[in-house]
Amino acid sequence: MQNLNRTSLLVGILAGITAALLSMGANTQSSLAIILYAASALPIVIAGLGWGNAAAIAGIVTAGATAAVLASPYFALLILVVTLIPAGWLSHLANLARPASEIGGPEDALAWYPLSDILSHLAGLVTIGMILVGYIVGYDSSVSDLMVDMVIEAVKAQEPLYNPDAAAIAQLKAMFTLALPLVQGAIWVMMLFSAYYLATRIVQMSGRSVRPREDIPASLRMHRNAIFIFLAGLLLAFIGGAPAAIGSLVCGTFGAGFLLAGFASFHYRTRGRAWRLPVLWMAYLSVFVFTIPAVFFLLFGLTDTRRTIAVTPAGKS
Repeated sequence: MQNLNRTSLLVGILAGITAALLSMGANTQSSLAIILYAASALPIVIAGLGWGNAAAIAGIVTAGATAAVLASPYFALLILVVTLIPAGWLSHLANLARPASEIGGPEDALAWYPLSDILSHLAGLVTIGMILVGYIVGYDSSVSDLMVDMVIEAVKAQEPLYNPDAAAIAQLKAMFTLALPLVQGAIWVMMLFSAYYLATRIVQMSGRSVRPREDIPASLRMHRNAIFIFLAGLLLAFIGGAPAAIGSLVCGTFGAGFLLAGFASFHYRTRGRAWRLPVLWMAYLSVFVFTIPAVFFLLFGLTDTRRTIAVTPAGKS
């Protein structure tokens, strides 16, 4: 046990250093920034899934300390609340199991924490983290207004005849104030879940995974109660001011969860169809290029909420 703990701590420390360096690398490579930020979650999730909570905690603490020393305490706090703590919590949830008999299952079997709850937790954690970041940096409409002004100036530099009136600019700024947190929250949930998915595959291939490999198309759904949180965010978005920004963020984070669930549901429903592969390619391409078709998959996710619990014989994964 002592050797195991020592190994877990060592793995966690190495994971933390790697995570911190990836996060700092995002500051110098703007084109790859969001990928590097999300990738910084990968070492923490791998450490947690393969070596337990001690490794994940050691990784989070090490990453925070490394970032504080090499960058700044302010930067360390940002990556902790938005990326690293959610990553550690995901690995903790994924390793949770209880006797299946407690939920009416067979004796001598384990029931694993539902993937639907893990995804819902992720949406909630990203929401809380980004609210904290917004409070720390003092986010308000002036931030998005400045970004709109920069875009307009860039367009004017390319098209001298472009001269929108004040009303159009004001409307654009109002829309962007809500769109910015929505898009940021949605992207972050999808990127962190991608890191979690990749980490589970890596740990499974290494033979260290305790959680069984799941049928993602069949089991990736959102918890039914998440619908009410999504609707509450939608209502807040119409209030205005800070509540509207928070509501937009909630719509983005939980909407991303339902979007991922919708894609999984679509994968599941098209199994065995001869036309499945080209239709899936067209679906992903349409969402990537036009964005609007994403509403179709969002509705898929909203209408298919359930908790699929993986059950395995005790002592096996």
